Amino acid sequence: MRIEFGFGRGTQVAEVPDGNLMGILTANDIPCGLTDEAEVRRALNEPIGTPRLRDIVGSGERIAIITSDITRPCPSQRILPAVLDELYEAGCRPEDITLVFALGSHRPHTEQERRQLAGERAWREIRCVDSDREDCVQFGTTERGTPVNITRVVAEADRRICLGNIEYHYFAGYSGGAKAIMPGCSTQEAIQRNHSLMVQEAACTGNLDDNPLRQDLEQATAMVGVDFIVNVVLDEHKHIVRAVAGDWIRAHRAGCAFLDRMYRKELDQRADIVIVSQGGAPKDLNLYQTQKALDNAKHAVKPGGTIILIGSCWEGLGQKVFEEWMLSAPTPESMIERIGRQFQLGGHKAAAIAMVMQKAEIILVSDLEDDLVRRIFMKPAHSVQAALDESLRKYGPNATVLAMPYGGSTLPWIRKGE
Repeated sequence: MRIEFGFGRGTQVAEVPDGNLMGILTANDIPCGLTDEAEVRRALNEPIGTPRLRDIVGSGERIAIITSDITRPCPSQRILPAVLDELYEAGCRPEDITLVFALGSHRPHTEQERRQLAGERAWREIRCVDSDREDCVQFGTTERGTPVNITRVVAEADRRICLGNIEYHYFAGYSGGAKAIMPGCSTQEAIQRNHSLMVQEAACTGNLDDNPLRQDLEQATAMVGVDFIVNVVLDEHKHIVRAVAGDWIRAHRAGCAFLDRMYRKELDQRADIVIVSQGGAPKDLNLYQTQKALDNAKHAVKPGGTIILIGSCWEGLGQKVFEEWMLSAPTPESMIERIGRQFQLGGHKAAAIAMVMQKAEIILVSDLEDDLVRRIFMKPAHSVQAALDESLRKYGPNATVLAMPYGGSTLPWIRKGE
């Protein structure tokens, strides 16, 4: 079978023998009604746990709309028109509204990137800025010791509205919801403290109820206050297929439940070879982001198996601390040992990759130099087909192959007892 995988702004193709193919993990067939902006407007008309947005805000109030940065697939430009219409209906003035791109620990945007993310209408009508880690307001400290320091333009707003997309997150459980505030609009110190909780077993993909990291970031967000959220679930082609709006906890949980129905994929067994892609740009702009697909793929591969990781990584490794950890480690095991005694933001993803390496071989299909790929303990391959052919020779004619074209979204879930 011929299978296409997103690779940067193009594709990679592999021919997988039908007798070896265990399956292709794509979204479950969930009936969807409205899509894109029409679905956003439906959600705004039917908020969960709050009045309509137009009945919450008021004329003269300073409004901060917090949305995702360039590393996330949140389609802000398709969400904002409906949100702005609600605000204007309530008498809010464009000059009182600021769109804040939540950078977290990521790099600042170029002006063109901010314009692209906002969309032409929002770019013309309201102020659009990046969050500023150097100019924050202190709200206190969470029970787990995380300082709640929030970028000033968000902290001093009269109303805070959070946008986002909901997908699986390898230690926060799910993206979206409170993550727009913490870590989105916080400081390096706060992010590092919160993310240090990732080493606890319950801080894992698909877990909310007893996830200590999620509990910590939601406590931080409660201290700041959020008046309304609009979160969306995207299909493989980045169309909005479900929007949830209203209370930042209840609406978020409803969105997570829909995501599970759509993207959680139950399997009877693991595969010898897992081929996984983030789905292309912007999710695979660097290895730091591509790691998310790798972390989902680890749930589907047999111990001692091979993961073929597909990601252009045209920006390189993607984060200075992550790069330092990956390039200076003498062995993968040393990164796991290091994170146990010295948690460091950026290093946490290096350690997460190393933990996968303990279970499986990783072949990386990317635009990175071969020597660099070898230095970070992966095998380089110039095409998915070459990597697959090598792996099939290794495991023999009965090798099982699982394809994950949208690995950052689909979550393999092995049935109990397997």
